[in-house]
Amino acid sequence: MAIKGEISFPGDKSISHRSLMFAALADGESRISNLSTGADVQSTRKCLEACGIKIWDNGNDVIVKGRKFSDPNLPLDCGNSGTTTRLLLGLLAGQGINATFIGDESLSSRPMNRILDPLSQMGLKYKSNNGKLPITIYRSELNGIKYDSPVASAQIKSAVLLAGLGAEKDTSVTEPILSRDHTEKMLKGLGANLTSNGLTSTISPLTTTLSNLNMTVPGDPSTASFFAAAAAITPGSEIILQNVLRNPTRIGFFDTLQKMEAGIECLDQWEDSGESIGTLKVTHQSLNAITIHDDEVPSLIDELPIISILGTQAQGVTEVRGAEELRVKECDRIHAICKNLNKMGADIRELKDGFIINGPTKLKGAKIETFHDHRIAMAFTIAGLVADGDVVLDFPECVSISYPEFFNQLDRLKS
Repeated sequence: MAIKGEISFPGDKSISHRSLMFAALADGESRISNLSTGADVQSTRKCLEACGIKIWDNGNDVIVKGRKFSDPNLPLDCGNSGTTTRLLLGLLAGQGINATFIGDESLSSRPMNRILDPLSQMGLKYKSNNGKLPITIYRSELNGIKYDSPVASAQIKSAVLLAGLGAEKDTSVTEPILSRDHTEKMLKGLGANLTSNGLTSTISPLTTTLSNLNMTVPGDPSTASFFAAAAAITPGSEIILQNVLRNPTRIGFFDTLQKMEAGIECLDQWEDSGESIGTLKVTHQSLNAITIHDDEVPSLIDELPIISILGTQAQGVTEVRGAEELRVKECDRIHAICKNLNKMGADIRELKDGFIINGPTKLKGAKIETFHDHRIAMAFTIAGLVADGDVVLDFPECVSISYPEFFNQLDRLKS
């Protein structure tokens, strides 16, 4: 079975979250095309609507009427979305909103102190469940701070910068390694006084309204990675990935695929709203193992589950280090990867901060424990393309978190 054809993707999830939030801050009506269809982004939309922001559909576009935030009448249900929770904590703190945040069982187990600590340094008053949901924030006078983030995290950086829009003085965030920079690019484009200097971004309090947003969200590279991997490991495959985001902080997966000597070619590249976008072709070739170091992890953190699948089909030892962040994603992804690949007969060893895979290995069918994690579910579905026997997911519905169309699109491309 080969993977052949062309495919385009719903809007990048990270940019989709931010486009809704920044449009809510902007003046007048904003128009967003190709918004992500995933449940996480819908959580952001519903939370903003609960805070008084008017959002409606207009054909294939979403219209947002911004600037008028109000205290929500009920707790904000963030569903499974860590991005919704963490970015809105900063945004609503900066807007002086009283709100309580809740989520599903998975989200409620994830640590939020990494956001609450810098926000409390800015003066935010809050109540939490030992640093986890539910969290209630209270209208507070915020002061600007200079924050040295202990980890490279776009969510931490974005939350602090968004809170800084409502602070008394400038706020800066310095990271150990540059994380994805959509927040900086988009806020600058909308007129915020934001500067970036190496690993430090600084924002000034908002004195005038942001310009309204009119953008088409580029295709999500994290979603595209599953289809690229499917073509890379399945003999006879050739796939065209259309209109994929090519932001330098987000193309770590495709750089990795190239280092593994997969057949990958950029057919076209252009810019829109400050972001680089491209059309890629991926063809099957024999893969070679690689080592991924800690400084490479931030640009491919969401793609490490599918990289583990590639590692099982590559010649040599694939090693991932410095990926402790995977332990606090939708599930403990290091554990989920290792447990399920062991079931499938892979030669894999779990590390505190990653894993080591000896390849190539002929995988066998197994019942996969998804841990209700969309990226685990999609990665092991791709593994099933080269396995002897069936791969059965215990909870396939979780893919709707980011890409409800995943299974239908994969079936369409099989030949």
